[in-house]
Amino acid sequence: MKLKLHLVPVLAALLAVALLALNLSHSRQASSAAAAPSEEEAQLPFHHADSTSDLAHPSPSPTPTPEVTVPAGTELEVCMQSSLSSATASSGERFEAILQEPLVIEGEVIAPSGADVTGRVVAVRRSGRLHKPGYLRITLASLAVKGQQIPLSTSSFFVQGASHKKRNWALIGGGTGAGALAGGGKGSLIGSAAGAGAGTGAALATGKEDVAIEVERHLTFRLTQPLVTHS
Repeated sequence: MKLKLHLVPVLAALLAVALLALNLSHSRQASSAAAAPSEEEAQLPFHHADSTSDLAHPSPSPTPTPEVTVPAGTELEVCMQSSLSSATASSGERFEAILQEPLVIEGEVIAPSGADVTGRVVAVRRSGRLHKPGYLRITLASLAVKGQQIPLSTSSFFVQGASHKKRNWALIGGGTGAGALAGGGKGSLIGSAAGAGAGTGAALATGKEDVAIEVERHLTFRLTQPLVTHS
């Protein structure tokens, strides 16, 4: 009996040691399972570490190109590539031209010579007989800069036919003078009347006074509003 009582503490101690060893074994297995990647994770073509690296070093965004402003008042010399006539043109009609000289701002070429330019007819009037000579008013509408059409606001170019009134009076006056010199005295009045008739006939024969802007004519315009583009 005494021997059995002595064995109880020993058995209790052995049981405690066995439980402690079992707990340690379970803890190590759990740690190994947590550290080892799953089969699905092992088969993935990338790891979370790579994703974290991408976030830490994102690809740089493109740097925006700075704007360049061409101030108002800058001259644009163009060479006409199409012809216009007051007899056939209509208001709003477009025409083509090219830049005759490069557009340079602070040493930087904004548009080279030969760059495409588009213009439009602002106003037009066909000539009538003996009155209202024809006229044309045109302006520039856009300029090609690096493949893009940049809108333009420019001054206009105006051309008008000869005045019928001035021309007719010159012809009539010339006839009157010739008659006065030829007749003299009372005959000068007859000569004046005859000269007047002749001058009017010559004016009627002149017909209409239309105007035209021919191909390859050089014209100069000025910007009325700044032109903003990218370098």
